[in-house]
Amino acid sequence: MALSATLHCLTGCAIGEIAGLVIGTALGLGNGWTLVLAVALAFAFGYALSTLPLLRAGLGLGAALTVVLAADTLSIATMEVVDNAVMALVPGAMDAGLVNSVFWLAMMLALGVAFLAAYPVNVFLLARGKGHALTHGFHGAEAPSGARRLIPVLPSGALAAVIVAFMLGGLLVSAAAELGDEPDPSTEDSRQSCEIDAVFHERFG
Repeated sequence: MALSATLHCLTGCAIGEIAGLVIGTALGLGNGWTLVLAVALAFAFGYALSTLPLLRAGLGLGAALTVVLAADTLSIATMEVVDNAVMALVPGAMDAGLVNSVFWLAMMLALGVAFLAAYPVNVFLLARGKGHALTHGFHGAEAPSGARRLIPVLPSGALAAVIVAFMLGGLLVSAAAELGDEPDPSTEDSRQSCEIDAVFHERFG
């Protein structure tokens, strides 16, 4: 259950982090405001993913949010502190931009370390009947009826697979762009040869 709870928090955090960084980069925000946006969206998506199953189970919005805030806040906060600390410690990661392999590699590392840091937190909470133990009792509720049947429940495993695929895609695009920017050795040698010939003819005719 602790692994499931940690993966659940990780998917919400990853979606929010990536969305915040993409939006911040697109709007030309500085690192500070981009970081604030990414953290805010990480909490928003993390809470949303936990709230939807409770709404589907029949809880009202206020009651569902109360349960989710008590269940997920410490886990999400741990992930955000560790994730952003790792990103800050990797040289050039915060300034790399989206089309840069350093950014995507640092993001994968940061999320992996954040998962490892949040796992013992969830073990601690679950052992005391807190954390995701507060929401687990609602997951076995009777089948939803009426409009509640339309509320989507997104499996953490499927979301994690999509996130991994997205980050790998970003890494591949970045690597391809960086390889495309490298000068062709044959072209570079030809240019240097032409410059040498020009200097020779200028001096010696």
